Amino acid sequence: MNKKNKYELLAPAGSLEKAKYALNFGADAVYLGVPDFSLRTRINSFTEKDIEEIIKYAHQKNKKVYITVNIYAHNRHLKKIPFYLKKIKKWQADGVILSDPGILRLVKKYLPNISIHLSTQANTTNYEAAKFWYENGVERIILAREVTLKEIQEIHRQVPKLELEYFVHGAMCMSYSGRCLLSSFFLGRSANLGDCVQPCRWRYNLKKKKIINDDEEFFITEEKRPDMPLKMEEDIHGTYIMNSKDLCLVKYLRELQKAGVSSFKIEGRAKSIYYVSLLSLLYKQALLSQKKGSEYKKEVNKIYKELQMLTHRGYTTGFLFGADKVEQKTDGAHILGKYQFVGEVIDCQPRKNKKFNLFLKVHNSLFVGERITIIEPSGKRVNLKIKEIKEFDGTLKNEAHGGQNKKIIIPVNKKITAMSIVRKKTK
Repeated sequence: MNKKNKYELLAPAGSLEKAKYALNFGADAVYLGVPDFSLRTRINSFTEKDIEEIIKYAHQKNKKVYITVNIYAHNRHLKKIPFYLKKIKKWQADGVILSDPGILRLVKKYLPNISIHLSTQANTTNYEAAKFWYENGVERIILAREVTLKEIQEIHRQVPKLELEYFVHGAMCMSYSGRCLLSSFFLGRSANLGDCVQPCRWRYNLKKKKIINDDEEFFITEEKRPDMPLKMEEDIHGTYIMNSKDLCLVKYLRELQKAGVSSFKIEGRAKSIYYVSLLSLLYKQALLSQKKGSEYKKEVNKIYKELQMLTHRGYTTGFLFGADKVEQKTDGAHILGKYQFVGEVIDCQPRKNKKFNLFLKVHNSLFVGERITIIEPSGKRVNLKIKEIKEFDGTLKNEAHGGQNKKIIIPVNKKITAMSIVRKKTK
């Protein structure tokens, strides 16, 4: 963590481009990995050259890059890992995120001076585990999402020199670490504490009842508990009983700071440039805010309202205030955002009459006459109406569409910063 900053905002880097946008929009550090040794193999396309470029770019901005080596390794992986660790040393990465004790031993052997972070995959939920890892060379623990605010306070009190990182925004897994909705719903018994009643083995009946206008509601009931119906929300795609809401803790960053968290982590390596940029911007604004009392509350409520404009699954505080606060979104897969990401600013060059040509990489449809909003890395917003769309060869168009690396020029009245993001309201 940068010693000048007491608190770090850590953003996902799903690609070289996304990493740069996250760092420009406020992230203090990014995390990434290569396919063979991280837990995001399917969505990971990083090359060694990409990683070298990201680290160089981050260091020029006095920011950091952490490399994930957080698989649980089998013997076949161990032969490749030392070669990879030597690469990390050459790249001068700022830290390694790992889960496996065997990989920890190898990191200490091949990277004796690097900062070691324990992945959330290790599921650290108590201070004795935290002490164990700290005594074995771990400088930072990414706490399990199941850890509550009170538990964070106790872990920090017991191991005060250990850095604590916590997820503050992003997708929540339904079944990871034994979490079981049905066990908690029917008997309040936690699978994660070895108390699962295995309701997945029970026999269920599907019941329905008519409501207004001949519509129907469906419930499942367990044969021995007919008085405990569980409503099944369903649309044309089916039911979403296992669909957890997304984590959003922007309103509680100060509580987490007081509890001992120093690194605030955003999930979403598979998300768009727009998503990672806007989250980095908004969470950094909340972390840097100097406002107090009702003024601060008003500010974070405004930020929270902006976060609701993104496509999401509904928001929850997760386990932060107790397991009974965790929520599911059962009436659909997600909530569509109020805005559509339509482009990124490549450059802005002066033209005649004190006007400028804005060079855009198009991500979705744009039409002459539409209104767009440009969000700069500083947070400044520019609203304008598209009066003209021109291709690079000078051809005038009435519309432009994303795909195939499409780039266009539109006239603007003021200078716009490169790497700004462009959006429009959805219809």
